[in-house]
Amino acid sequence: MRFQYDHDLHIHSGLSLCSKDPEQNKENILRYAEEKGLHTICITDHFWDEKVDVERIPWYFNQNYPHISQILPLPKSDKVRYLFGCETELSKDMVLGLSKERYDLFDFIVVPTTHLRCEPLTISKEEGASAVRRGQLWSERLDAVLSMDLPFHKVGIAHLLCGLMANPDELLQTMQNISLLEAERLFKKAANFGVGIEINADDVKHFEDETKEISLKIYQIAKESGCKFYLGSDAHHLRDFETCDERFAKAIDLLDLTEEDKYFGY
Repeated sequence: MRFQYDHDLHIHSGLSLCSKDPEQNKENILRYAEEKGLHTICITDHFWDEKVDVERIPWYFNQNYPHISQILPLPKSDKVRYLFGCETELSKDMVLGLSKERYDLFDFIVVPTTHLRCEPLTISKEEGASAVRRGQLWSERLDAVLSMDLPFHKVGIAHLLCGLMANPDELLQTMQNISLLEAERLFKKAANFGVGIEINADDVKHFEDETKEISLKIYQIAKESGCKFYLGSDAHHLRDFETCDERFAKAIDLLDLTEEDKYFGY
């Protein structure tokens, strides 16, 4: 059976500082899910745990647990399972912005490894100067996450090929410097742990632009390695939901995904 768009496990509310949209609230997000016929959604606001003491960029000072937990309690629905999660961050020193003592507070944990334009938190200015080095960091950062003591049954790796990997004019070169052999090794490791691999609605555009060949190849390697996939709109505003049908359908068709390829860790 063809992979069904029946969930969305990466949604930001107005509490994410890159949203600040009062219309992107928990009630309107639930309405989106009910109208789309989704059975599971998850709020994943940006989060750096104040219990993890490393040098942060000022943007993350206010994205702490007291801030993101303001969305609780989530509204109840007979049709939709509404989960509370987070999108944490990985520092340039491979420190995860989530303390072990808080793992159980979240139903789902989204971990981005490709936010490589967030100096100085995720990358140093020196390392960021080279597309070759950024390609290497794609593997090193994913490997670091998969080597952590995490509750992998409820962990998703966000946007494998995020535009925040590099400046637009260096994105293709950065992707071309990702080792496909390393990608295969890491995806097999991820599959063994039961980690979810995200198909991000915004990243589907890479299946159409000049990066199409390498973008599809990386996701195909993940599939061939036994990884399971989940859908994430990465919506920051209500209008972001409008393109999900078309974009998810494109990704599902191009990767020939079936229900057997679906992540069910949540």
